[in-house]
Amino acid sequence: MTAEKAAAAARVPARTQTPTPERTRPQARPGTQVGARVEVQVEVQVEAPAALPAVRVQGLTRVFDGRAVIDDLHLDVRPGEFVALLGRSGCGKSTLLRILAGLDRDIEGSVLVPRRKAVAFQAPRLMPWKKVWRNVLLGLPGRPERRLADEALAEVGLTHRADAWPSTLSGGEAQRASLARALVREPDLLLLDEPFGALDALTRITARRLVGELWRRRGCAVLLVTHDVEEAVLLADRVLVMDEGAIAYETRVGLSRPRDIADPRFATLRAGLLERLGVDGTS
Repeated sequence: MTAEKAAAAARVPARTQTPTPERTRPQARPGTQVGARVEVQVEVQVEAPAALPAVRVQGLTRVFDGRAVIDDLHLDVRPGEFVALLGRSGCGKSTLLRILAGLDRDIEGSVLVPRRKAVAFQAPRLMPWKKVWRNVLLGLPGRPERRLADEALAEVGLTHRADAWPSTLSGGEAQRASLARALVREPDLLLLDEPFGALDALTRITARRLVGELWRRRGCAVLLVTHDVEEAVLLADRVLVMDEGAIAYETRVGLSRPRDIADPRFATLRAGLLERLGVDGTS
């Protein structure tokens, strides 16, 4: 070694070796020992992400002629949840439903709804120049097969009226055709704007049962706008009361299905909601 190399080597500090810490082993559950080997079972729990709501409304405001019909409204609806919305006339219920349906976009705030959604109104809105099955397919893209209409009509018990003209339908039949038109879209969100309002009392009972059965079968989220407190408690998981453009009150029904209007708990819920609406429910 030359003198220069020896001097350079003297200037390089000696490398120190840091002791490697002992690795921490996972806590083992009892395993199967083979010789000196132990089979170790380690549990890893992965928390599932919370399901996104079917509907999320944040800070929604809708103004007509300088008056806020909906004022800073917030609402979440879970996938598969049945929600009923009560309120006096003019409180903004139907306006909210139209916004969720995408029929009114002149708004402030945030509204998130599924791409696949459908709406059924109080008036069936059937085209009189189209047969019932063609009305069911109305608005679907492309050239949908009649089979789709027939399947939806069968689901609402209207197969025998598929080739009828709308003018020959009873009120209940027309409303079922409107429901079939909503169902054929395979919605993740079904919006119902007082769909039983024009029906007689007996037909209304049948229509309520049908909607309940369709919801249980389809598993989609439903938002029902209604004036009928009994209807809301019969059908919904959760009932909201709207007042002055906002959600003023909500309650979870919590009764098993099918529900009995003679159940004292049903009567208590009904009376409480009527009170919230400013109606004396004792008579």
